[in-house]
Amino acid sequence: MDFVRPIEAVVPGAQGRVLAVLAETTAELNLRTIAQLAGISQAQASRLLPELVALGIIERREVPPSSLFRLVPEHVASRAILALARSSDAALVEMGRLAAALAQPPASVIVFGSFARREADVDSDIDVVVVRPTSVDEDDDLWSASLEAWRTEVRRLTGNPVEILEVSEHDAATKLAGRGQVWVDIRRDGRVVHGLGTDELKAEGVA
Repeated sequence: MDFVRPIEAVVPGAQGRVLAVLAETTAELNLRTIAQLAGISQAQASRLLPELVALGIIERREVPPSSLFRLVPEHVASRAILALARSSDAALVEMGRLAAALAQPPASVIVFGSFARREADVDSDIDVVVVRPTSVDEDDDLWSASLEAWRTEVRRLTGNPVEILEVSEHDAATKLAGRGQVWVDIRRDGRVVHGLGTDELKAEGVA
């Protein structure tokens, strides 16, 4: 999935660009502004907007000498468009729910890299730190099976490959306290979707 431009990924072309612009604001915009933000010509916008108004997805208000347009959030199609616009956050929530439902839930799941920075496109991997609880051995078969099941579910959820960095709670605490670039990035950009946060993991190492 292209999480940078999720609407345009599903609704290609100028129409997707216009819908993406209007999904990002509750304000009314004139035709010229919509065209500029969508990166299309005013002629294209003038052809598309009446079609979307006719469908009821967009409403138009006349304010002479111009017309103002806005997305109708109550429209059934607009709900799907707005859900696409928020797909990155929805995916993070679902990743956490899937982790919590595992037979052996991780101590922590932290998404980092491009996905955490909201820069993940169709070619991006989803980078994840999975912290193994101290009560679980590294070679535990149930743990390994649970982790692989979670990876598969997240791949189906997002369409993107999932790269897992698995560490123990002790190792996570040590690495978070260090200066390794990956762990500096995790401290700065990481999005905790399940379990302990980075500060809590560091505290576990001190305890």
